[in-house]
Amino acid sequence: MNGVGGRVLSKHLKSLASSLAIGAVVASMAGSPQALAQTNDSIAGLTEVQSDAPLLLQADELVYDNDRRTVAAVGGVQVDYGGTRMVADRLVYNQKTNRLIAIGNVEIVQPDGTKAFADEFDVTDDFRDGFVNALRIVTPEKARFAAESAVRENGETTTFNNGIYTACEPCREHPEKPPIWQIKAQRIIWNGKEKTIRFERASFEFLGMPLARFPVFTTADPTVKRKTGFLMPKARFSDQLGFGLSIPYFIALAPNYDVTLTGTGLTEQGFLGEAEFRHRLSNGIYTLKMAGIHQMTPDAFPVGEQDRTHVDRGMIGTTGHFDINPRWTFGWNVLAQTDKNFSRTYEIVGFSDYVQRNEFYLTGLNDRNFFDLRAMKYDVQEVAADGTGRDEAQPWVLPSLDYETIASEPVAGGELAFNVNMRGISRDMADMRGVFGDTNFATRGLDGENARFTAETEWKRTLIAPGGLAVTPILAAQGDVNYINTATTGPFSSTGAALATDTTATRGMVTAGVEMRWPFLFAAAHSTHVFEPIAQVFARLNEPAAGLLPNEDAQSFVFDTTNLFERDKFSGYDRIEGGHRANLGIRYTGSFDNGWSLFGAFGQSYHLGGTNSFASADMLNVGADSGLETDVSDFVGMFGASYQNAVSGAVRARFDEKTFEVRRAETEIGYRSDDLSASGGYAFIQAQPTYGFSTDRHEVNGRASLRFTESWRITGNATYDITNKRLARNGIGLAYDDDCFAFGLLFQQSRSSTDALSNSIGFRLAFRTLGDFGSSSAEFDGY
Repeated sequence: MNGVGGRVLSKHLKSLASSLAIGAVVASMAGSPQALAQTNDSIAGLTEVQSDAPLLLQADELVYDNDRRTVAAVGGVQVDYGGTRMVADRLVYNQKTNRLIAIGNVEIVQPDGTKAFADEFDVTDDFRDGFVNALRIVTPEKARFAAESAVRENGETTTFNNGIYTACEPCREHPEKPPIWQIKAQRIIWNGKEKTIRFERASFEFLGMPLARFPVFTTADPTVKRKTGFLMPKARFSDQLGFGLSIPYFIALAPNYDVTLTGTGLTEQGFLGEAEFRHRLSNGIYTLKMAGIHQMTPDAFPVGEQDRTHVDRGMIGTTGHFDINPRWTFGWNVLAQTDKNFSRTYEIVGFSDYVQRNEFYLTGLNDRNFFDLRAMKYDVQEVAADGTGRDEAQPWVLPSLDYETIASEPVAGGELAFNVNMRGISRDMADMRGVFGDTNFATRGLDGENARFTAETEWKRTLIAPGGLAVTPILAAQGDVNYINTATTGPFSSTGAALATDTTATRGMVTAGVEMRWPFLFAAAHSTHVFEPIAQVFARLNEPAAGLLPNEDAQSFVFDTTNLFERDKFSGYDRIEGGHRANLGIRYTGSFDNGWSLFGAFGQSYHLGGTNSFASADMLNVGADSGLETDVSDFVGMFGASYQNAVSGAVRARFDEKTFEVRRAETEIGYRSDDLSASGGYAFIQAQPTYGFSTDRHEVNGRASLRFTESWRITGNATYDITNKRLARNGIGLAYDDDCFAFGLLFQQSRSSTDALSNSIGFRLAFRTLGDFGSSSAEFDGY
């Protein structure tokens, strides 16, 4: 194409191509902040193309009409300008009216992938005014828009007539059917100056049926990321609270801080009000949250529970996290509430955990150095009445310090590590279990104050002997100082443990050991197997003041293959493993060409001399019935198998060292395919009278999810207490999901030790680009 007419048409084509997205503002028809946030400036018609960008125009013929003063490109018109492409049957520029018209099967493809289809584009040459007929748009996110026509006026306002928006693809077999959901509006008015979109006479349709009508509502345009307005409501249900509907209102105070106000109406308990303030700074964010309620029917809660004894309830909580620099972070998480179970009962997001850890922390991580300093206060959100539960006995931890470093250079050819741990504990009331004289009497924590400072170092070096034998000598030393100030007098456990009389006590431990590993590789025609015998011997002092010092951080202990080869098997620093000990065992791994893999371990531990720390009583009788309290320990073993990430299973057990009787066992199995996901497990723990369990404990659980069509699936879970012959927990769910819509319904039951039954129902509706409606409980989300 050449000549004066061609140059005139080309000039205005450049202007047209720069504004080809005039109709694409219909992308804002989503009608929600979530949908609008997914659109972009190019969709809104704000894309700018460099004026010197080349324009390519191709057509079958160029027609000049001097009488009408028009220039037209006719037949197979194709335009490519600045990455925006257009095809049409005919393109006409009228020099009298200064209008540019694209006619017939018009299709526009923008650089971001947005596609616009229309029968006709008619705009003025300055593009302040225009008209689009039979418009359709498909965004890169597969959102779809349509309008009978669109009119642009004064360069800033665009009106769409009889517009439709949906994020659902048309049915392939029956494209004439309406999508699962869509929004229809008689008029949609986009104001580019005020950056708002106004919907008039809008309706929301589901499966072709109108569900909700809105005479008029206004929302932000695609260029606005945050705007004041209502968010999607949430619903909930429980026996004690009744049915609840939450309506959040978002207030955008500034680009970096906002407030969300939420009102929840509960049919049993009344109105719950919540307010959350969020503020993002250049290096972090902090939040402040408040909630409160005047309970209308506290009698709906069981007699004697915390929730029944309070009428006016509330909380205030705050969180923060800041990056001081790439190595250091600082933050906090603090909750204060009128009673110890408010936030959990009313599922206050961020503060509903059963054990709430209030803390301030400072953490540093760099190369081989780690530093963590915290001040903590634990709250147990329990239903027990005041003074009868565990919450009142929870400590202040002021402070807790961990520092670990590994020397960057070898020391005597080996690795040298150094650790420091410090903790201070303060309680107003001792945390005791049972009454003295009972077989399970124990003290979880002392009243008053106690503190400990520990320094530990370890050196080890691995030497490879001929034949592949790996020999690792180990040297370790630990020393600490303990401070005790308590009004509680002993004994502190059913075994008669008592504290050292000194208010300040020191202790130390020196360990010398050697570890030997000798892996053997066996290769068969279609498999490989590795057997690795392991032997360890440690010589060390007896544990100083064994069981006579406070035990705050070494209360949890289960002897199994995971800690069989640990130098110190206790879980914390308050106890130190002492006495001479040997650990013997073997590890195995195998892999097969057909996709199967096997793994396992088996071994035993031997007390060789000195005082056995696991036979020494402390405040919680840690070590009793552990399998290590005798000179020859129980056997521990583990074996598992997996197949191509589809099938997996494992069994772990502890066996009596003489009779091989099972003391403790756990099994688990899982299967996963495109349509079915299932898992199950069984746990057995032999009677442990020292801990208050006079009978054997058995429990079996299972969970499954079956997709029986492309979009539908059913889920279920159950936990059965074999010992007490009761179903502890069970649930069933039904779910649907596709490219634009998801639905979920969940029914859960749980039973307490007294067989008190609690029911809960959760449901979720999710419309892609619009948002979610329904239950917001963490249990439903995780399920």
